[in-house]
Amino acid sequence: MSEAGTAQDVVQRVWRDESARLVGALTRMTRDLALAEDLAQDALVAALQQWPRDGVPDNPAAWLMQTAKRRAVDSFRRADTLRRRTTELGHALEREEVEMPDLDAFVDHIDDDVLRLIFLTCHPALSPESRAALTLRLVGGLTVPEIARAFLTKDATVGQRISRAKKTLEGESFDLPTGREREQRLDDVMGVLYLIFNEGYTATAGDDWMRPDLCSEGIRLTRMLAGLAPQEPEVHGLLALMELQASRLHARTDNEGRPVLLEDQDRSRWDELMIRRGLAALDRAMSAVAAGRPAGPYVVQAQIAACHARAAADETDWRAIAQWYDVLARLGDNPVVQVNRAVALGRAYSPEDGLAVLDDVADHRSLAGSHLVPAVRGDLLARAGRHAEAATEFDRAAALTGNEAERAVLTARAHDARSQG
Repeated sequence: MSEAGTAQDVVQRVWRDESARLVGALTRMTRDLALAEDLAQDALVAALQQWPRDGVPDNPAAWLMQTAKRRAVDSFRRADTLRRRTTELGHALEREEVEMPDLDAFVDHIDDDVLRLIFLTCHPALSPESRAALTLRLVGGLTVPEIARAFLTKDATVGQRISRAKKTLEGESFDLPTGREREQRLDDVMGVLYLIFNEGYTATAGDDWMRPDLCSEGIRLTRMLAGLAPQEPEVHGLLALMELQASRLHARTDNEGRPVLLEDQDRSRWDELMIRRGLAALDRAMSAVAAGRPAGPYVVQAQIAACHARAAADETDWRAIAQWYDVLARLGDNPVVQVNRAVALGRAYSPEDGLAVLDDVADHRSLAGSHLVPAVRGDLLARAGRHAEAATEFDRAAALTGNEAERAVLTARAHDARSQG
């Protein structure tokens, strides 16, 4: 590989690892998210131009920060409309540049800067799609084409979402929320990160059953959040849930790339390191609970995932899983939880028990148009020996899903049910 190619690889790696800290620190300094991103991008362009020619600096992250700060000083000096801010902010930035030549001196600010940026990108004024795109862009360091490819969306659509989101956030405080507002915003943040992970774990549309890169990005961002909020059990619970689910990724498709359902997976292909990490994160969550912090739905879902991770396929403790789903159902009115609870009850006790739960929630408006209910009903009916009815439900589910690989699985199950019927 050429020196230029090596330098470009380093730039890309450093950008992915450091962009959140860079944009966060610049937003704190300038109080302007759009300007902060522009300054960070300017520093990235400068690195792409200079590092292949001059060599990679000893501290690449500090180089990016220092370059961006110089651009900030220049920007404020040039802006006629911001003359009154030039002296105060420009001199402050210059002092930081002289007194703090590398990132080590920012140690008291860095974590808060990243946390502020995560809270800002997950602002409740934004739609879930806009939150996810903005978080991946500013915190994850992904490019617009990478985000568009991950969500099977046009570049222009993602670009417009990000642009509108930044416009919506103009004038919003960059200060960390406190009290109840912080708790609510943390829920929003975790919801966005889980949305990102889930879109990778089971893609809602397209030809691919999974998009592992998006799972990895969700885990990376959640690990970052867990490091920034170590006292929050739900953050550790979410990380545990993601890692335990991600441990199955290699077993979720066969050698031809076809989906493999959980009960048919070769568990020797599950990632033992990821399982250990997930169980360790769950232990941290339960330690926080023992210290007096409340457990929430992510901790409970992680307990369910742990039941699968610890058991062989034919030894899964479905009664324990059903009990955890009972706990999860009591934490809030969530129809998707009830659909999964129906699966657990159908395994733990009888298909009829699962069907009873499913009938209670099937007409919920949030499930309208979803393939989940007919897919689960088909599975429960097949287990009850009602194969003709099961085939009909699998056909309905196949028609509703937007994922081609999932449609193939459901169509195959409908065919199997008709054969047995």
